[in-house]
Amino acid sequence: MKNAAQPKPLSTRQEREVACLRDLSARVGSDPLLVQAGNGNTSIKLDGILWIKASGKSLADALQEEMFVPVELAKVKKSIRNVAEIAPRYAVGDLLRPSIETPMHAILRHRVVVHVHSVNALAWAIRLDGSEQLRERLAGLNWQWIPYAASGLPLAREIEKAVATLPDTDVFLLGNHGLVVCGQDCHSAEKLLSEVERRLAIAPRRFPRPDAAVLAIIARFSRWQFPDVDSLHALGTDAVSRKILRGGILYPCQAIFLGQTMPLLPPAVVISKPTELSTGKDKTPPFVAVERSGVMLNENMTDAERATLIGLAQVTQRTEESAPLRYLRAAELRGVLSQGAHSYQDQSVRSVGTFSSSASSPG
Repeated sequence: MKNAAQPKPLSTRQEREVACLRDLSARVGSDPLLVQAGNGNTSIKLDGILWIKASGKSLADALQEEMFVPVELAKVKKSIRNVAEIAPRYAVGDLLRPSIETPMHAILRHRVVVHVHSVNALAWAIRLDGSEQLRERLAGLNWQWIPYAASGLPLAREIEKAVATLPDTDVFLLGNHGLVVCGQDCHSAEKLLSEVERRLAIAPRRFPRPDAAVLAIIARFSRWQFPDVDSLHALGTDAVSRKILRGGILYPCQAIFLGQTMPLLPPAVVISKPTELSTGKDKTPPFVAVERSGVMLNENMTDAERATLIGLAQVTQRTEESAPLRYLRAAELRGVLSQGAHSYQDQSVRSVGTFSSSASSPG
């Protein structure tokens, strides 16, 4: 598909609606329980043009940065029918690329679409029985469960099939992925998002305090620092969280930003072989979780990795031990990590240097 020409200048009404989308996006993006780093996306349809968040941009910056890409809705739908690439580049200031989820936004009939990686939604979306568990919680809403499908065209196809039979659906729980809510304007979409979040809310489990003595051994090495968010220690001190992490990868962002295996270490390794943590820069993981002791962070950890790790801790703390979980399969992981599928990982959200001045001891 060739690059589209810039749309005509926006009318006053259109400018007002795009401004509303920016406001909504900034609020949603500033809530780490809804969005982590550069994930999540929003859109609005105005007179045949789909304005959608650009790949690699953080919704939290919607009021400070240009991040909405105008794409011609008819051409996007034609590309979907022809299984063709969706507009690789559109000239908007710096060349911005439409979100990988553009097909999903395009096929939905609603004017405003909000897609988030809510930790509450994810705590249900990773369950094999998630759909059944949510029937009572979401009763009265027009919602559907969408089994896991790869981002982009595969996910759009699944949602398209779902709305073909229930066209009034405006809430979608995406298996192993997140949540989508829709509305005819920004206000109704945000109101619905708030209601769904209220119904999905799960109180996080309490977790044992970290073992500062064991973690201090790791802290002797200049590369490792105490996290500035206490809840991260749950990944090491909480037995249920450790059990969940050992099971596999729960959702795409976990694999993209944190790797395919979780670095869980027994305390004996830290005490007897601490030098094993001081490997070459390319081999050192962004974090280590020590069983019954807590978590330490690599000083080279990016903002995106940190945000993803915090989100993962929040998800596992909201997942009960008895929950039957669905982990991503090997073929699904290969698709997630395939070259180019999530190139936003290499863009602006990968800034470095979060912990150098704010690290604190678990005490």
